[in-house]
Amino acid sequence: MPKSPTKRRPATVAALTDSALALFAERGFHATSISDIVQQAGLTRGAFYSNFRDKEELFLALYDTHTDRLLSQLRDQVETFTDDADPVARVFDLLATHDAQEHSWFLVSMEFTLHAARHPDIARALAEHEERLNTGLAEILGRCLASSGHAPDVSSTALARLVVALYEGLTAMRVTHTTADADPTPLARRALPHLVRALGTP
Repeated sequence: MPKSPTKRRPATVAALTDSALALFAERGFHATSISDIVQQAGLTRGAFYSNFRDKEELFLALYDTHTDRLLSQLRDQVETFTDDADPVARVFDLLATHDAQEHSWFLVSMEFTLHAARHPDIARALAEHEERLNTGLAEILGRCLASSGHAPDVSSTALARLVVALYEGLTAMRVTHTTADADPTPLARRALPHLVRALGTP
């Protein structure tokens, strides 16, 4: 018996997002067309527009998938060091541990961020999806800080935004500064515990 459209939809969405991610990483967001995406996925343009309005909406679906995967990994890993003296630095370490897949995602997401910066409606949509990451990371940081006895004067949400900004800035530097001695990540990791302690009294 043929599958109903509802049962086929998850497989169609997965094919489209997998195809888009591979092409965005290889060619860039702007250089990839919807025709390219559906051709690589072995689907039709009708299948694309049945699931997404445009490339921007498809990218935001990719963003949510990446966020959910990252937060799930962090939640699993922080269970092993919730009594750590410097939990914020440890969470930063986990974020800063790069593999080829994360490097590729960073390039794709930064290109989309620049695209969004030139289009206010897209920028607002991206900001809403970024809050999903910030909210999840704030929950993780808040739990770690509470269990290690730290009570910063700023909110966990503010700390989460600081960690994300530091991570993204350092990752951007690593894109062009490829030598180990030019990587400021170790310095940032050493500075974070002092910053958190300066913001509150353990």
